[in-house]
Amino acid sequence: MTASTPSPARRRRRRTYTAVAVLLAAALTASLALTLDGSGDGDTKRRDTAAAETGAADPGPADESLLALARRDASDALAVGRADAPVVMIEYSDFQCPFCGRFARETKPELLRSYVDKGVLRIEWRNFPVFGEESDRAARAGWAAGRQKKFWEFHDVVYATERKRNSGAFAADKLVAMAREAGVPDLDAFRADLESEEAGAAVERDAYEGYGLGVSSTPAFLVNGRPILGAQPTETFEAAVDAAARAAEAAGE
Repeated sequence: MTASTPSPARRRRRRTYTAVAVLLAAALTASLALTLDGSGDGDTKRRDTAAAETGAADPGPADESLLALARRDASDALAVGRADAPVVMIEYSDFQCPFCGRFARETKPELLRSYVDKGVLRIEWRNFPVFGEESDRAARAGWAAGRQKKFWEFHDVVYATERKRNSGAFAADKLVAMAREAGVPDLDAFRADLESEEAGAAVERDAYEGYGLGVSSTPAFLVNGRPILGAQPTETFEAAVDAAARAAEAAGE
């Protein structure tokens, strides 16, 4: 029996995933990034800062196949910023991840003010639930809130408080209460969307993308296709966005 030949599209996708996996692995090795259980010692921030500087250096023109990972869908409720912004940061996160929460509270607001509001940066969220059933349920809830254009309000409510992992904080009734606090107008529709097959498929799509790229810890980011791992200092993200914007401008985008 003759083996089938992969299609050109599949070969391109495989090359893209392989390239990003290599980049992520290199960044992980360099930074000793936070593992899935969130462990780390007192030197973590210092190691992360030093390692991330390699990703913040002026990277030159971005690889088109990696840039293509950005969906740039103007109707995407789980994204913020202009669809045609020169820089896209894809964020793979888990609502139970404390380091994702640190990024949400300390860094994202600065990026919104300095880059998103000025049309330079677009942030695209990807649900990447790694801590089990409650993470998956929270991801579905975020998607359900997005159905009513309240994803980012829900995101901010969830991350405003550090919650003990897998302790019942993300039980269905608690998620409804968070949705209410976030201003989701139709809570009956929220409940239905939360339990829907469509929610599961959307979360699975994001997770499949992340695992296919080699993501193994949260948070993980791609800034115009270049990786940053862990809750790095705000300055690291600012440097990465600045470098990506310069590269995009040089490429005539």
